[in-house]
Amino acid sequence: MATSNPVLSDKAFEQVRGFGGYGQVMTIDGAVNKVGILLLIVLFTAYFSWTSTMSGGMAGLGFWMAIGGIGGFITAIVTVFKKEWSPVTAPIYAGLEGLFLGGFSAYMESIYGGIVFEAITLTLFILFGLLFVYKTRIINVTQNFRLGIFVATFGIAGVYLLSFVLGFFGINFPYIHDSGPIGIGFSVFVVVIASMNLILDFDFIEKGAGMALPKYMEWYGAFGLMVTLIWLYIEILKLLAKLRSRR
Repeated sequence: MATSNPVLSDKAFEQVRGFGGYGQVMTIDGAVNKVGILLLIVLFTAYFSWTSTMSGGMAGLGFWMAIGGIGGFITAIVTVFKKEWSPVTAPIYAGLEGLFLGGFSAYMESIYGGIVFEAITLTLFILFGLLFVYKTRIINVTQNFRLGIFVATFGIAGVYLLSFVLGFFGINFPYIHDSGPIGIGFSVFVVVIASMNLILDFDFIEKGAGMALPKYMEWYGAFGLMVTLIWLYIEILKLLAKLRSRR
């Protein structure tokens, strides 16, 4: 039951397999409810940092993005290693990532008016569209499908990491961050892979519920899906920005 989402790996569920018989257990409905709660938290804190950034003339942009980005990353790492803490750490992660997303979105909106609404609409359309595709089994989650998405996801992560490291030496990774055909093609590829990760996340949560895992794994499963959803939104925003810059 592998997934390319690193927080929803085989090991994540294997570590708690067999503990579901002690008290309440994970359910699909419970995980869906937790996803809804995390989404509301993200929207609330994103709106807060958005309005603070817009009213402050972008003065607080770096502050909100730094607090949200660094805090969210640290909280995510803690959640991965202490899954039983996820009922507390998952909402904290959502709140911090909301601060980052609000600031980042405000910055992009100041350059390309209307781009945030387009990105949110596309993200939600993909989320519910792929949920329908998954529930109707239009796409079957086979082992080869999982492996392909796994390889592509970590390939993308490798490219981003290399680009980040080269940036410290003043070297710009060619093409992928540009608005040319290669840069746009790369962004489209990343959006597709991020979208496919959602299908794997749905499958992982469904199978995890079938294992009668502990109740707190609903929060952990919701946290993993939020990681993918936030990644997808950011990549859609970047793709739209590249397309807008060509006009």
